[in-house]
Amino acid sequence: MITMPNTPKEWEVYNSVREVEDPEIGISLIELGLIYQITVEDGKADIVMTFTSLACPAGPQMKQDVENFALRVDGINEAVVNIVWNPKWDPREMASEEAKMQMGIFD
Repeated sequence: MITMPNTPKEWEVYNSVREVEDPEIGISLIELGLIYQITVEDGKADIVMTFTSLACPAGPQMKQDVENFALRVDGINEAVVNIVWNPKWDPREMASEEAKMQMGIFD
């Protein structure tokens, strides 16, 4: 689950990155729960995220898209995306209710 942004600039980055979709699933990375944290300090956005799997073929593209969308925010002149594997992504726990419905996951 994402650690929610604390500052207005972090919210701006969050809302920009929210537009990035997993190209295979067609759902926002934020809605999928793949973005774990966004912090901003001195014009630098640090983003912690994961992929749906270790062998995710769209991983490099998604990472680049997240960087690009973060850089679209006024005042952000550097974006660093760190890929982590812990906690392991679990759509049943991390995806939004809307994303679960789109993926056919019903609890």
